[in-house]
Amino acid sequence: MEIKNLSGGLSLNPNNEDFLAMQTQNDNTPPSYDDVFQYAKDLNYGELHFKIDKKTGLFAVVAIHSTKLGPAIGGCRCIPYASTQAAITDAVRLAYGMSYKAAICELPHGGAKAVLMRPPVIANRQAYFQSFAEFVNELNGRYVTAMDSGTDVNDMDIIATKTRYVTCTSEGGGGDPSPFTALGVKRGIEAAVKFKLGQDNLRDVHVAIQGAGHVGYYLARDLVEAGARVTMADINTANLERCKNEFKIEIVSPESIYEINCDVFAPCALGAGLNATTIPRLNTTIVAGAANNQLKDIDEDDKLLFERGILYAPDFLINSGGLIYAASVYDHGNFEQAKNHILNIYDALIKIFTRAKAEHKPTNHIAQVIADERLY
Repeated sequence: MEIKNLSGGLSLNPNNEDFLAMQTQNDNTPPSYDDVFQYAKDLNYGELHFKIDKKTGLFAVVAIHSTKLGPAIGGCRCIPYASTQAAITDAVRLAYGMSYKAAICELPHGGAKAVLMRPPVIANRQAYFQSFAEFVNELNGRYVTAMDSGTDVNDMDIIATKTRYVTCTSEGGGGDPSPFTALGVKRGIEAAVKFKLGQDNLRDVHVAIQGAGHVGYYLARDLVEAGARVTMADINTANLERCKNEFKIEIVSPESIYEINCDVFAPCALGAGLNATTIPRLNTTIVAGAANNQLKDIDEDDKLLFERGILYAPDFLINSGGLIYAASVYDHGNFEQAKNHILNIYDALIKIFTRAKAEHKPTNHIAQVIADERLY
């Protein structure tokens, strides 16, 4: 594993109130690892790169998990973090998931993730993302960046002025991949409903969506159009009200979303939301959503869902639509091919559900075995 610190120093607030409040309300704080080297070693890394730009306030981490299958690709996340350790852990964990996502979808890419520790104020957003773009360029194509939490198409356009290793731009880069992530999640929900409930459509299927952000919004739209009943929760009241007004859905508090009596629970917020505390609270038969790293403890929480008889759609497959789209646009600009690939998430999940049932094993375990075969 290679670790690089590429420039000067920066003082950051280690106790950002926005982030701490968000974590408290969602109970989804990622697991903490005191020894990042050991954690990275356990996940078969890879590279870790750091850049600190005092002038712009940039504190960036790029975790490159693997380039065995091709250049590593993954989003650029820009959110507050409670500590440097939390940011590094998040980057390492997310990049690992991206490798598995690319592998199980048979994409010619490895997995990576950029995490920017967002300061309380970004004084000059253009300079901030240009500095990050220069960092990406220094990695010589081993990492291709894209949109993620806290970044948008405008940010990708800024990055594109300094490096070609970027997708999700407004000019030829496909733009916002969120609708395509949502399309893949909808297909995954359709597969789970068919396998678990024996129903060929989503009419009157009750879906509880945790998170009304970009993907949650498009997923709610697609589900309502398909005839599903939708209940949503989010700590961002503006996002929630938007969905309520546009789609006439039910809304509940973030604290009560886990207990909603529903057919499908769809985590579409930050990771680690499914854990030993929240899984016993679920009142559903299916978990299928867009969040990355939904299981706080991958092996134990996968087993918990399995023991409760809840069908789990492995997150790194069901939420891969955005990656498929972004990678396809970056590689060859073929939008139609990307859409067809996303629609095939249905068949891929049916195969995993069927194999898991035959082997009497948790679904995430089966998906990991398949991805491992391709990665290693």
